[in-house]
Amino acid sequence: MSGTLPVFRWRLAPHGYATRRQLRALGLRPGGQDVAAQLERPRRRRGPLVAYLYRIDQALPVRPMTPARRAALAKAMTARRTCPTCRTDAGYCIPTSLGMCVTCHDSEEQRAA
Repeated sequence: MSGTLPVFRWRLAPHGYATRRQLRALGLRPGGQDVAAQLERPRRRRGPLVAYLYRIDQALPVRPMTPARRAALAKAMTARRTCPTCRTDAGYCIPTSLGMCVTCHDSEEQRAA
């Protein structure tokens, strides 16, 4: 990001710019380009919300999902669902605030009480 970025009001960005999420919905990615502009949405008690915009004409297509990437993603999700205490698949992502499945957490609370 070199120099000063153009700043647009919320919902008033000109055509040709998009956020990361909007690019993804179009099947695109920023592709290494710098942020081209930003949106600002004013808030009453805090600083404005900021969204960065990228140029659509410089965006690249999303890389296709390969079998190796799919396998790595499945392995990572399995690790997030496996409770480190009871070593079972909880069926949901283990909350990082608890560090274990809800069942193990509840049983530890009952033992402590």
